[in-house]
Amino acid sequence: MANGKLALCVNPMSGRDVRRLAARASNMTHEAKRDIVARVAAGADAAGVTDIYIAREPFRIASLALELMPLKARVHILDVPITNSAKDTEEAVKLFKAEGCNTMVSLGGDGTNRAIVRACSDMDLIPISTGTNNVFPALMEPTIAGMVAGLNCLGRFDDAPTELKQAVKVLHLITPQGADVGLIDAVLLLNDSVGNLLPFDAQRLSRMVLTRAEPNAIGMSPIGGYIDPVYAQDDVGLVVDMGPGGSEVLAPLSPGFYKTVNVLSTHRVDFAEEVVLQGPGVVALDGDRDHKINAGERAVVSVRRDGPRVLDVDAAMRWAVAAGMMAPATLTSTHSNQGK
Repeated sequence: MANGKLALCVNPMSGRDVRRLAARASNMTHEAKRDIVARVAAGADAAGVTDIYIAREPFRIASLALELMPLKARVHILDVPITNSAKDTEEAVKLFKAEGCNTMVSLGGDGTNRAIVRACSDMDLIPISTGTNNVFPALMEPTIAGMVAGLNCLGRFDDAPTELKQAVKVLHLITPQGADVGLIDAVLLLNDSVGNLLPFDAQRLSRMVLTRAEPNAIGMSPIGGYIDPVYAQDDVGLVVDMGPGGSEVLAPLSPGFYKTVNVLSTHRVDFAEEVVLQGPGVVALDGDRDHKINAGERAVVSVRRDGPRVLDVDAAMRWAVAAGMMAPATLTSTHSNQGK
């Protein structure tokens, strides 16, 4: 819906957890995030958005970034109950949607965007990477991301090709205790514990389901990506079985942190096809160990394309220029024949 309302969802803790101490990941400071927020807002304001919504949080990342900016858009700060957990992101997203925001820019990692999807899948999203092991969000220039987000919430891409904003694949996990979702990987770990924040021990990896198995990524994704790559646009998932006796695959499980993983086999799965994760063990979704499966219990994972519509920022800008959005109609381009 074109209403000129844009939400900025900032995870203040992304890129700052203990996993960075056990690898070689850089630290994302609050000041760096404020700079990203300001650049997104500048791009969105230039596009003509009328309202920008942010959530109040303890470090005032977004509010400090925007309070002195000479924006034409109105800035709204929403109050969210603070629990210092992923629930803060979920509650913020629900409030954004209640205010009529259908386009959102997120600052975070895979876990942040997983929390966003738990709260709402029906939105257009631009995920900017500020986390640790990121496959879902991307590194991009925030100024241009803001411009594209602004044009989108004004309805300028309503007639664009569907490839500009494709619904993403989502992992649907069902355990004896309940249901959950992930965006990139669901991993069964042996002899591990819920809440453990250290990098995965390669010897504890048992089975995983990937929505994207990309050789140019870090984390679980390249383990499958080195063998049978599956990309965001592919309408399948990939199952990887691991354990003693498997072929040795050297992969970067965290930034600058390579480990050898013993891979027994891989196979692709269709959408909605159920994959069983047999207990005992711990299931991690997008790196977060949240679900314990006891002996004799099992979890079921399936892949579906029912997540948010993620905007391709580069393709969207190219389409906007081709559609004549970025320059006055009185200007025309001439192609020189000099040198021919």
